[in-house]
Amino acid sequence: MSWVCYLLRCADDTLYCGITNDPDKRLAAHNAGTASKYTRTRTPVRLAWSESCADRSAALKREMEIKNMSRVEKLVLCGK
Repeated sequence: MSWVCYLLRCADDTLYCGITNDPDKRLAAHNAGTASKYTRTRTPVRLAWSESCADRSAALKREMEIKNMSRVEKLVLCGK
């Protein structure tokens, strides 16, 4: 099972970071309003960036690194 750390760009132009082992299913859940409280009112969301991780632990560590970044650093990560 492959884990992925990802950044979403929400409809209000905010960024959301999370992890999953099924990116397509998780993106659909975010857009359906069932994945997280934060994105529920900010749909539609689109995938801005993702990175494969070795395991769930590595994905969680990467998520925390990204959550501690500034918005500008996250946008650079996304290539914007």
